[in-house]
Order: sequence, then C-alpha cells, then structure tokens
Amino acid sequence: MLVVDDDPDTLDAIATIIEDAGYDVMRAGNGREALQELKDSQGRCDLILLDLLMPVMNGWDFRRRQRETPAFADIPVFLMSAGAHLAVVREELQASGSVAKPVDEEEILDVVRRQCP
Repeated sequence: MLVVDDDPDTLDAIATIIEDAGYDVMRAGNGREALQELKDSQGRCDLILLDLLMPVMNGWDFRRRQRETPAFADIPVFLMSAGAHLAVVREELQASGSVAKPVDEEEILDVVRRQCP
C-alpha cells in the first residue's frame, strides 16, 4: 500500500493508522516520490491513497503517469481531498474511489480492508 500526501502530519497519521491495523505502508510526499516508491517496489502495491494538491508532482500528473506505466496501471487509487468536487475529479481520474479530508480513521480502514488481501 502507498500513501501519498505532501503534509507530513497527515501522511504520518494515515500511514500509522494503516500500519497499526497490520498493513505494510510505503509513504511519499508527492507524485514524483510515489512513482519512485512504485518503481523501487517493482509495482508490488495493492492500493494507492492519493492526495491531489501537492508540489513537485500533483495527483493529476501522478495518475496520468501511473496509468501510462503498465506495471502500475492497474493498482487501484483512492483520492484524498478536501475539495468540494471530489466526485467529479474521481470520475475524471478514473479512480476507484475517494475519501474526504479530514479523513476518518474507520473510513480509511474500511477502504484498506476492502482493497487489500
């Protein structure tokens, strides 16, 4: 599993919730770091939780690059954002789902449990 968020506190909080539930978590502070994490793990990832508004490489650019890379293209992505138009963006980016920020611990764990074996 990969959590991508440019806010270190948010990134740590979400990753810790998931790790405490027994899952392995990779962390990235932007889309470019996320692509590198995927390359380093050779695409072994069951789920990506992706923030949209980030410096260096935002969620839109990451998602485009992810879908262009065969080894990563089929990894499900759930968007995380406080934006009001999350459903529209989810459709635009062909994401598997979305979670509104601030994230709810039970909602995140529900997504993880449904997506990860």
